Amino acid sequence: MIETDILIIGAGPTGLFAVFEAGLLKLKCHLIDALPQIGGQLSELYPKKPIYDIPGFPEVLAGDLVTNLMEQTKQFQPGFTLNENAETIQKLEDGTFIVTTNKGTKHHANAVAIAGGLGSFEPRKPLIEDIAFYEDKGVEYFVKNPELFRNKKIVIAGGGDSALDWSVFLADVASEVTLIHRRNEFRGALDSVEKVQELKHLGKIKLITPAEVIGLNGAEHLESIDIDENGAHRNIKTDYFIPLFGLTPKLGAIANWGLEIEKNAIKVNNALDYQTNIDGIYAIGDVNIYPGKLKLILCGFHEATLMCQSVYQRMNPGKKYVLKYTTVSGVDGFDGTRKEAEKAIVKAID
Repeated sequence: MIETDILIIGAGPTGLFAVFEAGLLKLKCHLIDALPQIGGQLSELYPKKPIYDIPGFPEVLAGDLVTNLMEQTKQFQPGFTLNENAETIQKLEDGTFIVTTNKGTKHHANAVAIAGGLGSFEPRKPLIEDIAFYEDKGVEYFVKNPELFRNKKIVIAGGGDSALDWSVFLADVASEVTLIHRRNEFRGALDSVEKVQELKHLGKIKLITPAEVIGLNGAEHLESIDIDENGAHRNIKTDYFIPLFGLTPKLGAIANWGLEIEKNAIKVNNALDYQTNIDGIYAIGDVNIYPGKLKLILCGFHEATLMCQSVYQRMNPGKKYVLKYTTVSGVDGFDGTRKEAEKAIVKAID
């Protein structure tokens, strides 16, 4: 059983910033995310794309924002349960909660904050016959452990940043990398497109465009794929097929927790603390809905701050909390570190 003060479901930017705000209140956080890495959409969909509306950052790459948030939260030592979905929730008589994932991992928390962005992300699967049979037998929708592909033949399908970036990365891991896209043009960061172009000329990446994978073959494990290349059919031997066509957001099992849902989002009390219709369960960031809601990262940061204040009062009823600016109070990490402004010097002037 993993014990924590606030269990945050979703390790995107809103969930990560909540760790910092909770830490200022001496509250411990643990995060669950369905993806194999932290950062949510920012890491999975557009890590190299710039964001222009984060206060204090005229321009910041999505991946860099995640890195900065992790640096800001590390002193508060958050725990992570990654590559697992929050499946069931049980409210105990003392008002605390037990949340169990699809893999059986149990978490006990005083409060639950759902910060799942647009929901848990599921890969968009190509419409290929028998693809389900080959899942975990040669078909992978995420690159969880690059070493799995060491000295193997792999085929990647897709035309966005993920397909480009993983093709580049795995070119130094796999024995053979083939990138297939149904168009000649790729929609990704310019440096990624140019790197693939360079590796193609060096013979480290095979590029097949325009083409589509139309069939999978193999008795127990994937052995080859069938492709349609401009109307001509070809067969390519491969050990792994990695279709990277983006992710589909879904509320998943959370939709069955008895929460009030509207337009596939969770209704909250925005006049106070972003609490749901169940006392002790909050929803912050893009996953919630209320009058005037804006699905912006900066709004999620604000919601996370008020949520943490509410959880503090819930755990310390009747105890007055005096808000102090971090420039005055400093920041004491759970790891023993302290950040503080330089003290003023008291000295007479002759």
